[in-house]
Amino acid sequence: MPPVLTIAAAASVAIWLYLLLGRGRFWRAATPLDGPAPARRRWPAVAAIIPARDEAAIIAPVVASVLAQDYPGPFAVLLVDDHSTDGTAALAARAADVAGRLTVVAAAPLPAGWAGKVWALSEGVARAAAAAPDARYLWFTDADIAHDPDTLRRLVAKAEAGDCDLVSLMVGLACRGFWDRLLIPPFVFFFRMLYPFAWVNDPRRGTAAAAGGCLLVRRDALDRAGGLAAFRGALIDDCALAARIAGGGRDGGGRLWLGLTDRSRSIRPYAGLTGIWRMVARSAYTQLNRSPLLLAGTLVGMALTYLAPPLAVLAYPLHGAASAAGAGLVAWTLMAAAIAPTLRLYHQPAALGLALPAAALLYCAMTVDSALRHATGRGGRWKGRVQAAGKRSRGPGVLG
Repeated sequence: MPPVLTIAAAASVAIWLYLLLGRGRFWRAATPLDGPAPARRRWPAVAAIIPARDEAAIIAPVVASVLAQDYPGPFAVLLVDDHSTDGTAALAARAADVAGRLTVVAAAPLPAGWAGKVWALSEGVARAAAAAPDARYLWFTDADIAHDPDTLRRLVAKAEAGDCDLVSLMVGLACRGFWDRLLIPPFVFFFRMLYPFAWVNDPRRGTAAAAGGCLLVRRDALDRAGGLAAFRGALIDDCALAARIAGGGRDGGGRLWLGLTDRSRSIRPYAGLTGIWRMVARSAYTQLNRSPLLLAGTLVGMALTYLAPPLAVLAYPLHGAASAAGAGLVAWTLMAAAIAPTLRLYHQPAALGLALPAAALLYCAMTVDSALRHATGRGGRWKGRVQAAGKRSRGPGVLG
């Protein structure tokens, strides 16, 4: 047993050295979209689309923050009510009476083969063609995201300055209770590990990813990529869209930019472990293309990367192998150092990085549960709907 544990701990050290040194410096909580937007002579027209289903508890401040954007160009806002049963549309319209103009779109019945959010966005895009025919950009923003007033101005400035077809921001997530503090910073950390932002932003790399909570896309680039119908069944719609834009259809690939911000933030509470578990289990298996082999490989990789180091250290009184314990301590220290910038971003103590193996173990359990849900026809359940159960994903994605 000790030689096996020593090998596993040493392998974990090698893995963490690669992750720290060779994976686009993903661990840095960098790539912000900060500072005032530069002055421009002309600002292109934008249509904002907010898909919403049963968001009565939080929709008013979200709509108010979108309508309050300090954007110098033509700007239309559409909220797509995705068959809400809690008065979401009425509350959104009431907020608009105070904050500005809003077009509320009642989504048509969900067609077969479409994921709910993608269909709602599609309904919004169709209505935007009439409400804002000159819009160069479409701004997809989730119904739980509240924005600072200059968010849209900075997004458009970034897209125009970098000639980007898609600009998206990983917004700040709620991080209040015990389970949020344990699991939300690792969620962000794993996202950036899977898709290093520096690689996404480098067109030579071919890494495609996006964060769908706050996403600006050129309308013509979306059209070239086949529109939303091209990935109609995707549960992880943001990265599926990024892959289509990067592919570019017949006219070549588009340019992506993905960054971080704490000036746009989710105001949805996760309701403890249950809420986070439900969010991840909805689509974690989709990230693995619903492949049992990828699931098994992921679990082995997670165990080697995150679980072997603390096991080697904490079990030292039982196995007595100093080499295993020493290597495990090095690997554990490296992983805690790697997540430290993310913990700072979320105003959490660096010591919480030592709990990363516990968070990884829980995410493994959520992924196994996600696979079981898909196997029993409950995959993709969200707000009373089961979506795309039993179908394989055709694009990349992220957990959640």
